[in-house]
Amino acid sequence: MITNTSLEYKGDLYPSKIVSYEHEGDSIFFNTDNKVILKVTILRDSLIRFRFTTKGYFSNDFSYAIDKTQLHGYNFLELTEEETYFQIRTSKVKCKIQKADLRLSIYDLNDFLILEDELGFHWEESYEYGGNIVKMSKSSKDGECFYGLGDKATQMNLKGKRVENFATDQYAYQKEQDPLYKVVPFYIGLHNKQSYGIFFDNTFRTFFDFCQERRNVTSYWAEGGEMNYYFIYGPQMQDVVTTYTDLTGKPELPPLWVLGYHQCKWSYYPESKVKEITSKFRELKIPCDAIYLDIDYMEGFRCFTWNKNYFPDPKRMVAELAEDGFKTVVIIDPGIKIDKDYWVYKEALEKDYFCKRADGPYMKGKVWPGECNFPDYTNPAVREWWAGLFKELVSEIGVKGVWNDMNEPAVMEVPNKTFPMDVRHFYDGNPCSHRKAHNIYGTQMARATYHGVKRFAYPKRPFVITRSAYSGAQRYTSSWTGDNVATWEHLWIANIQVQRMSISGMGFTGSDIGGFAEQPTGELYARWIQLGVFHPFCRTHSSGDHGNQEPWAFDEEVINITRKFVSLRYQLLPYLYTMFWQYIEEGVPMLKPLVYYDQDDTQTHYRNDEFIFGNQILVCPILEPNAVGRRMYIPRGEWYNYWTNDLFVGGREVWIDTKFDEIPVFVKAGAIIPKYPVQQYVGELEFDELTLDVYFKNGKEKSVVYEDAQDGYDYKKGRYSFLSFRTIGKEKELIIQLHKEGKYDTPYSKYKINLIGLPFKVTEIEIDNEKIEFDKISFESNNFLIVDKEFNELHIIGE
Repeated sequence: MITNTSLEYKGDLYPSKIVSYEHEGDSIFFNTDNKVILKVTILRDSLIRFRFTTKGYFSNDFSYAIDKTQLHGYNFLELTEEETYFQIRTSKVKCKIQKADLRLSIYDLNDFLILEDELGFHWEESYEYGGNIVKMSKSSKDGECFYGLGDKATQMNLKGKRVENFATDQYAYQKEQDPLYKVVPFYIGLHNKQSYGIFFDNTFRTFFDFCQERRNVTSYWAEGGEMNYYFIYGPQMQDVVTTYTDLTGKPELPPLWVLGYHQCKWSYYPESKVKEITSKFRELKIPCDAIYLDIDYMEGFRCFTWNKNYFPDPKRMVAELAEDGFKTVVIIDPGIKIDKDYWVYKEALEKDYFCKRADGPYMKGKVWPGECNFPDYTNPAVREWWAGLFKELVSEIGVKGVWNDMNEPAVMEVPNKTFPMDVRHFYDGNPCSHRKAHNIYGTQMARATYHGVKRFAYPKRPFVITRSAYSGAQRYTSSWTGDNVATWEHLWIANIQVQRMSISGMGFTGSDIGGFAEQPTGELYARWIQLGVFHPFCRTHSSGDHGNQEPWAFDEEVINITRKFVSLRYQLLPYLYTMFWQYIEEGVPMLKPLVYYDQDDTQTHYRNDEFIFGNQILVCPILEPNAVGRRMYIPRGEWYNYWTNDLFVGGREVWIDTKFDEIPVFVKAGAIIPKYPVQQYVGELEFDELTLDVYFKNGKEKSVVYEDAQDGYDYKKGRYSFLSFRTIGKEKELIIQLHKEGKYDTPYSKYKINLIGLPFKVTEIEIDNEKIEFDKISFESNNFLIVDKEFNELHIIGE
């Protein structure tokens, strides 16, 4: 019998009083008399890290999430001691730490309380596994709202929700089902027009409670590891998201074709079927840039092999597809079939690269090939080996992209659908169990894949897509929202998921258009296409078990709608490319929920459907059948209906009539939207004009356009074109000012300017202070104006 009551006690433990402190550079250590240490690190004036240990010392400081290439620095740091607390002051915030119990509170410089501990840090001894269950609770303000946390199938505003973070293969998940495939333990709080962020960088299974259990308390906890979190001060949500994205990293610019339309199915085989699909796209004039091969292209589902019955000469096939504008993307899963005659298996076995159970044997699980072993991607040597496996696929056969699936990791025929928790991982020199490594396994696989594809695709840019991810995965890979379902509810879920991923640092995301499981009606597929073309990653994907899901599987009306909206996406490619450039350069999300766009307008705080695509296009999908219109909220400002050019004043909810071949799309007044001609694939056409849709505004507006060679790395040497447009609208005049940066000379020589919403009839045009005759600049009565691209200021004058 255990008689030691201290061992029997399994309740919560708390820090006691501070007995000493040390200030070392950007960090301050507070020591309590029960051996708790709080390390406060000032990374920026608005970015503070709080790290706790309960054992009197810190373990090795290691994170897969943090982008170590980012440089941080603060402008001002002052530590003062008061009677009952210590105060840390930066040029943006003040942090008070109570001497009695380490509870902390954070204020702006006007003493407005942004965030404060309720119970604060506490922990529970984990006698079953060792270590601690670490916990944090914060007081929540009246009316406070919460956003973020990545891949969640629930309302945009998380107030009143409890969520779990444990990467899970959730086939055909439903609304409110949790957890899902990705883990992004980062949320944004908003109250009293002030935003802040919390990033809980802990890879164990974590939980967040947003005032569900207790009305005015927000809490988060993990089943192991440290209480290690970053506080990010806004006060604008834009500032919070940008800082978080900087902290965890941004991707490199993808090749432009990746932003085109992609077609996928489980599975397209044999070669004749693949050619039939690609030929039909060209026949119907529906633009498409990529065709995907699912697991059936392999020999017995063995990764890095080809089924020669289905694909007798893959190099020839891939080359022929490329001649027709199609890039080939193939799937690669983590499970390596146990087969002594299989070269990948033999190499990994010889090098001892597979994950092991706690008592020594290799971890074994069933996936598509049957019994498999699984590489330990947390080992740098394994990642290097894995990267080298892509040489034949990419550099010899010519595959342009790789798709990582089943990497939660997913395992069949076991109750928890994943590895046993006793599996051991190298964890880059910090050995641990699968409890700690589970949530980052998929990211490390995608990381290794990225380095392999990048190595062998050079001098072209790589393309990788993953199903499972942890914070920071966006540095290596795009993603999609997993095995969704062909239902109207899932169309609603997809809309929110991609918005949420965008403000959670992982902007390059899309959903399986039409739904992966089950079969959509033509109407549902059409409505999903109309939404999907406004997602950064745009791909139709479906399960072969549920029928065909190509555009021509439906009627002529759906084919025409698909062509119309996919063609619109191809017209908007320069706009989309510019969005992506701003994402990687400035951390600006490509999709912006209305609350991100205008957090001061409380009407945006609970909106789910509407979002800003880029900076100047407002989109609201149709999310129910038989709709002839819908109510939607137009944010403050002036917006043009894209289809009718009618001008709306925002800050209100309105009814918008729509046809089956339309959804509500609006353009911000004053915007300049760049457009390419419709191409069947990126690079098909050479053209001499860039169309600029100019939407009149009585006032000023700025627009930008980024372009480069559309692939390769010359843009990093300054060979890019960055156009800054400024429109100044007056009662009888429109001024367009242009400033160009970069050494890239775009292949076109002219701008075709489409003047929309002019309140006057044009009587005079001046270019760089020189009056121009109409016949010399191709001015047309329908307000199209063709001018040489080398101008600085254009005056359009009327009466």
